[in-house]
Amino acid sequence: MSQYNIEEDIEAAAGGEFERTPVPQSNWKSWKSFLGMYAGEHAAGTEFVIGPLFLTAGVSAFDLIIGLLIGNLLAVLSWRFLTSEIAVKYRLTLYYHLEKIVGKKLVIGYNLANGILFCFLAGAMITVSATAVGIPFDMEMPKLTDTMPNGPTWIVIVIIIGALISLIAAKGFTTVSKAANWMSPIIITAFLACGFVALKQLGVTGFSDFWNIWGEGSEPFPGQIKYTIWHIVFWSWFANGAMHIGMSDLSVFRFAKNASSGWTTAAGMYVGHYMAWIAAALLYAVYIRTPEAQALLTAGQAPSVAPGPLAYNAIGVFGIIAVILAGWTTANPTIYRAGLAFQAIMPKLSTFWVTIIAGTIATIAGLFPAFAMKLLDFVAFYGFVLAPVGAIIVFEHFFGDKFGIQKFYAEKAGIPFNTSMIAAWGLSFVLFYFISVKFDIFLSFVTLPAWLLCGFLFLIFSKILQKKAR
Repeated sequence: MSQYNIEEDIEAAAGGEFERTPVPQSNWKSWKSFLGMYAGEHAAGTEFVIGPLFLTAGVSAFDLIIGLLIGNLLAVLSWRFLTSEIAVKYRLTLYYHLEKIVGKKLVIGYNLANGILFCFLAGAMITVSATAVGIPFDMEMPKLTDTMPNGPTWIVIVIIIGALISLIAAKGFTTVSKAANWMSPIIITAFLACGFVALKQLGVTGFSDFWNIWGEGSEPFPGQIKYTIWHIVFWSWFANGAMHIGMSDLSVFRFAKNASSGWTTAAGMYVGHYMAWIAAALLYAVYIRTPEAQALLTAGQAPSVAPGPLAYNAIGVFGIIAVILAGWTTANPTIYRAGLAFQAIMPKLSTFWVTIIAGTIATIAGLFPAFAMKLLDFVAFYGFVLAPVGAIIVFEHFFGDKFGIQKFYAEKAGIPFNTSMIAAWGLSFVLFYFISVKFDIFLSFVTLPAWLLCGFLFLIFSKILQKKAR
């Protein structure tokens, strides 16, 4: 069976089969089924923005290169020893697993939050594609500090891209996944080409030259904060926090033959979140040495991080195509998944129309460059909000018996709303978000404490609630 057919099989089953039953052994897949999937999914539109944004935060060479090595390793370990372990134990989707613990009504709330955040992420990717489409029209590119649409050309291009992406996504995941599967090798090749061309433009002839591109780092650009190695480690660890410690990828790894398939996420982390981020950062390193960028910095303004012009400067028309495809392949499945989340709330609407609704929200978000220009902050917030939900699943699985609580309590007690979950999540969210804002602490630094507290509180509140119910 080809790689595409295997991936299509997994996604088809995830969307239409075994939604409320464990995946049977006849449908289990080997680790090869997940390798290409993760490599392709994590070398996409977001990478064209994230790499340059690291440079705007003034990171040093050591902090970027070593920080990404450590942070991505921690992400892989989280997938391997938490997500895939639990996935192959129960073989349930995240939504059904969560429903059995916290009740249907709380899962509806989770779906709403998940769907809205997916739409905003897709909107950022529509913005990415628009920066490439706008090059032939000599469109003014959004600046790093822009929040509002910067002109009618921008608005028209974003609306057209958003409409096309939404219509394709609404046709179903078979169309989306097939196109993305064909485009992923092109995008990965483009990242490699951009990296090598940028190295040549920077005059790199050896490792010392490469290391000196960032040197000891610099002051952050206007409106940005200074990133240290710890910012890089924790941000890269929790960039996909909703997927691993947040347990979203239970829906994927429930098809794995064994938990060791979790190691395949390294393909995504070190092709996309390492190679691609550094390649994109190199593109920006070339740009900020230009007279245009230096003039902006001298005037106290932040140079644009628009991916389209950066890639075009390196590899020409191929760069434009790559950025369009990268944004498209990220936005399309993201809008599709947002539509599925909304459909759980509005089951009477067809998949087509809930996807169109999600695409409309994403397109509106794409009009505002802030979602892309502040992608580091948005991704940190996304992980902070959703990751603690996964702590409830993790703590119940590993510590539920030792704590003496009934597993899958909402299902067994027949309750639609488990107050232990909302109390644990709410208290951990409010406490650590307040700490982050009040003391100006980087949000990714408090994601792990919030996750741990949420899981621990859930055990305590469950113990109290279940004791009263006896």
